[in-house]
Amino acid sequence: MIINFKFETKLIRYYLKELIADREFHEGRRITLDEVSKATGIHRSTLSKIANIKSYNTTTDVVDKLCDFFQVDVEKVIKHV
Repeated sequence: MIINFKFETKLIRYYLKELIADREFHEGRRITLDEVSKATGIHRSTLSKIANIKSYNTTTDVVDKLCDFFQVDVEKVIKHV
């Protein structure tokens, strides 16, 4: 008898790149991670990791600052998938 177990990996997905692209479109200018970093106090390397590393783990404080900067609810910043 063979038993197969399928484990699904659940992770948090961040929408940082999409939020930046949307803001760039609406403001008609380029938005850099440096700009987001200076405005939020979030280190640029943390923003880069959020944007580029799957399942990066960050704090709720960082998520809160991103919500404030982009003026969106948390559901627009992260999603459990």
